[in-house]
Amino acid sequence: MSGGPARNERLIVALDVPTAADARALVERLGDAVRFYKVGLELFSAGGYFELIEWLAARGCKVFADLKLYDIPETVRRAVANLRGSGATFLTVHGHRSVMDAAVREKGALGILAVTVLTSFDARDLAEMGPGASVEQLVLSRARGALEAGCDGVISSGLEAPKLKAAFGDRLLLVTPGIRPVENRPADDQKRTVDVAQAFANGADYIVVGRPIRDAADPRAAAQGIQRTIASVLPA
Repeated sequence: MSGGPARNERLIVALDVPTAADARALVERLGDAVRFYKVGLELFSAGGYFELIEWLAARGCKVFADLKLYDIPETVRRAVANLRGSGATFLTVHGHRSVMDAAVREKGALGILAVTVLTSFDARDLAEMGPGASVEQLVLSRARGALEAGCDGVISSGLEAPKLKAAFGDRLLLVTPGIRPVENRPADDQKRTVDVAQAFANGADYIVVGRPIRDAADPRAAAQGIQRTIASVLPA
């Protein structure tokens, strides 16, 4: 992969809000502080999903459709075919090989990102599913499968980012959720977290930030603060 994302597009804000109207209100409040947004299952189930993507694109924003598709290959293939003309830049699918293969076959210009291990999972969660690989081993295995399948990148915690970059370099984009403040990190369902500077130091190409911006007293100021941190740790 040649080149990298524009610096002001490396922050992806998660529009994890109840309705499309709430999403539009947050986007308008953030203004030009954010150029990339994630729209996930909550908004998909609320209605108006494709209209929201079109609205964001019309504002000059990029969109990450975070639907984590996981079904039989034919169903995934048909779903990706429906989504590839939506205006989204990225779409997530589960990191299972047949799912990734099916998604890549129909992706067109849509970037396919494979989910390795959710950042809300830790070693105990994997153990509950049965004996098997460690978190790090599973992340690396699924990332290798994503590369072989022709995916554009992977979703992974910043904790595994150094190993992913060492193994795959720039051949896979690395999108990192689970971003939390350096101090006073809230107690929530995210278990494998890093802060903004650590994520990029570890090799992330993009970060996904939801609650630290959405729930801030001043979301725009929070987003601007993150953008300043990104500018301080990445070359222009």
